Amino acid sequence: MEVETPVLGRYGVTDINIDSIPAGPTPLAAGSAEAWLQTSPEYHMKRLLAAGAGPVYQVARVFRDGESGRRHNPEFSLLEWYRPGFTDSDLMAEVSDLVCGWLGCEAPRTMRYRDVFLRFSGVDPFLASNAELSARCEQWVEPSQLQAFTRDDCLDLLMSCQVEPALAGTGPVFVTGYPESQAALARVSEQDGLRQAHRFELYVQGVELCNGYWELTDCDEQRQRFAADNQARLAAGKPEMPIDQDFLAALQAGVPDCAGVALGLDRLLMLKLGLDNLAGVIAFPADRA
Repeated sequence: MEVETPVLGRYGVTDINIDSIPAGPTPLAAGSAEAWLQTSPEYHMKRLLAAGAGPVYQVARVFRDGESGRRHNPEFSLLEWYRPGFTDSDLMAEVSDLVCGWLGCEAPRTMRYRDVFLRFSGVDPFLASNAELSARCEQWVEPSQLQAFTRDDCLDLLMSCQVEPALAGTGPVFVTGYPESQAALARVSEQDGLRQAHRFELYVQGVELCNGYWELTDCDEQRQRFAADNQARLAAGKPEMPIDQDFLAALQAGVPDCAGVALGLDRLLMLKLGLDNLAGVIAFPADRA
């Protein structure tokens, strides 16, 4: 079923890697400091799942502060959908059919996060020490700046500077099995003796197109993750974000077992047209808005 959810909501997100854009005080924000432009329709769509909506999808305009560049724009389009009864593996098959069928490319192979790091960066992202990861990043960041980097900051930098460029030459790839610290809203289990998230990202020509989860539906664990997010935000000098109590209430009421994915439509069109800059597919990118 196609659905529509708010572009302007009473809550932003706690994720340390995503900054919500405040909309200022509005009648919508009664009882809270301000309303927020939504970074994803995820929380509202899961509230619909809890209400019994069944499988749902939408094309949404979403907003993320500070994201601007060849492959980023602060306002962009997401195709997001949720499949009750699906696991992450089930949803990957559907994503492959949709994306690679439309692009006319071969089906993706699957590689573990750990394996792509070992192959393209020569470091074990699960077992390497923080000091080793930091030393690996010194070629891009001054040692004085690295002092403020967390373990995940180092892994993200290695992914951006070494792994993603290498993936550009491997054909379409699903990367799976992310560290537990990068689970976001995905469930986690032990695999090969390591705690790993049921999360996948699809890369085509080295471009990340989508991010999917076998969704976490445990309210207590999600509440703990939100609190940990805010602690990390404060440690990084970012503002603490109000926790979306309506979303937690939906989890408490019962979001069905499901998998969900968000697909960046602007990037998908960019690849379809053989371009390397989102400005070629967005009529009014941020610098011309």
